Amino acid sequence: MSSYENYSEVSKHYDQTRVPIGAEILIGALTLLRRSCSHIRLLDAGCGTGAYAELALPYVDRIDAMDINPGMLAVAREKLADAASESRIAFHQDSVHKLPFAAECFDVVTFNQVLHHLETGQDGCFAGHRNALAEAHRVLRPGGLLVVNCSNHEQLHRGYWYMHLIPTALSALYNRCIPSEKLKAMLGDVGFKFEDRFVPLDGVLQGAAYFQASGPLEQQWRNAESSWALAPENEITTAVAKLQKLRENGGLDAYMAEHDGKRRQVGQTTFFMARKI
Repeated sequence: MSSYENYSEVSKHYDQTRVPIGAEILIGALTLLRRSCSHIRLLDAGCGTGAYAELALPYVDRIDAMDINPGMLAVAREKLADAASESRIAFHQDSVHKLPFAAECFDVVTFNQVLHHLETGQDGCFAGHRNALAEAHRVLRPGGLLVVNCSNHEQLHRGYWYMHLIPTALSALYNRCIPSEKLKAMLGDVGFKFEDRFVPLDGVLQGAAYFQASGPLEQQWRNAESSWALAPENEITTAVAKLQKLRENGGLDAYMAEHDGKRRQVGQTTFFMARKI
């Protein structure tokens, strides 16, 4: 699915530096269905290593977890082997551009940090986003719920303490991450009724690893944060050299704290809830 990150390699240590931010929002959204959990079928489209699916399982009857990357799916299969043996979860290697499911067979579809991997939006159309949302609408039952979490431009700029160090990557992500109002309008265009949006202000996508000021100095840390895959090598070298000097001078933690100051005001991602009408 991603055109810029090698998730077959990243999958080997992905869970060490990523957490299912805002999972409580997803679980709370399930109550909007007003259906018994024993009747809810959920599609986790772009499931990655299955972190969100693992937390959602107690609240639904069945999950179909889908990702295009075999490495990520392998980790998810191992993590959720017991649920798979009980036929509570099934795994599919496929693309969100054309979901391999019949129409009107799911109660919930989720896209967790997926849309920005589909294509750039330099032409302003975000055609890949529209296609994925239309496919979600097709496979949802009437009244079914779509949950999308993605970062907006303000969150990219102010919600990640290191992003200013890799301006080329930040610019590329601006082109990949759809503006919130455009996403809201697009949901309506493909047949959804927008319900609400939520921002988990205290959550960080990388968990404890985010607060490791020396993290960007390590290749494995950078590999797990896909933003760095969009930065040219010379930009990464400059960023690493700057952080290394700050560490040597004892100023690295203060530098991180200074540039992390706005995160609690804007968050790192926004959850959108929409219902099929």
